Amino acid sequence: MSKILDDLRYADSHEWVKLEGDIATIGITDYAQHALGSIVYVDMPEEGDEVTAGEEFGAVESVKAASDLISPVSGEVVEINSALEDSPELVNEDAFSNWIMKVKVSDPSEIDALLDAAAYAKICEE
Repeated sequence: MSKILDDLRYADSHEWVKLEGDIATIGITDYAQHALGSIVYVDMPEEGDEVTAGEEFGAVESVKAASDLISPVSGEVVEINSALEDSPELVNEDAFSNWIMKVKVSDPSEIDALLDAAAYAKICEE
């Protein structure tokens, strides 16, 4: 059973979001890292890039597949997790501690459109 944290919001494309003030920390879910298998590369945006909710911002590659990353929110990338450049497998070890990017959110109401833990759990069961 995949881990789902109650204090996060989720996209149906298997990204999680933690909003603190106007900064959203974004990563992929435990369910996603299990489905992908051993992650070998994380393609991330650059700091200063703009991301748009519902649009691709990067990709995760595993030994089995490559999967696009879809931004759950819109805004400016203020930080990327550079540790993943050398150690992408950290996402497999703990998908919630090893976030991918932090975004200064331009429209906080986009968070309201995301799934809560219970709704996301239903998607993972399907």
